[in-house]
Amino acid sequence: MAHSWEAFENKAARRDLKLEATRAMVSAAIEEGRVGLAFQPIFRAGSRPLIAFHEGLIRIRDRAGRTMPAGEFIPAIENTSLVQEIDRIALEKALDMLRADPRQRLSVNISMHTIGDEGWMNILTRACHDTPHIADRLIVEITESAPIEDPAFVAYFMEKGHKLGCSFAIDDFGAGYTGFSHFRKYKFDMVKIDGQFIRDLPNNRDNQVLVEALVKIARQFDMFTVAEFVETAEESAFAQKLGIDALQGYYHGRSAEMPICLNTGTQVGAALA
Repeated sequence: MAHSWEAFENKAARRDLKLEATRAMVSAAIEEGRVGLAFQPIFRAGSRPLIAFHEGLIRIRDRAGRTMPAGEFIPAIENTSLVQEIDRIALEKALDMLRADPRQRLSVNISMHTIGDEGWMNILTRACHDTPHIADRLIVEITESAPIEDPAFVAYFMEKGHKLGCSFAIDDFGAGYTGFSHFRKYKFDMVKIDGQFIRDLPNNRDNQVLVEALVKIARQFDMFTVAEFVETAEESAFAQKLGIDALQGYYHGRSAEMPICLNTGTQVGAALA
């Protein structure tokens, strides 16, 4: 028993050291301007491959030049103030893109921990003042990394964003804390269906029933639907057969290999071509 307890403590210590190292790496990347967005296209369903919008995916470039996806560092900073700093940078970069190209429509993620962050909302408010109607082309994707502890405040935050012109999406629906009751409590404009329900959709009857039901519910609440992690032609075709409005995933388009809007906006012009 003692040996097992010692092994557990050693494992916990290694985990804590890894968390500290990741947080230090993220903090340094923020200070040195090595945080940016990589954009992935989301396509409208139908025979013509028209882009509905692009999602801005947060990326960090380490000092060796390697690009790190969000999954490698967001879990480590989720309960710290660093996640709010990252969300502010993501918003600023997305707004830079929207200013540079008035034809574009973009989405950007925000952690539940950032809702209520005055700095984030001030960035958006200033942008709307300087560039009227810029928020009309911005979709804010609320991630389910934590449960909603103050529903009234979340509703207030979304109402404020809607007044500025933003749209709101539930991201990764079905993967976290969100339930169908959220459709009544909050005025979401879009629901993004988690990839676990899209995977092997043509052959998985359970997933077919769940996706079909979700599409019907979304229509009841006037919500646009997006299937995430679409990786095959068969999954794409079946999702469209069930009434999905738009599709995101490797089959339709990957995100940029290198993030753009790092340090400067010099690459903005061709970024979304």
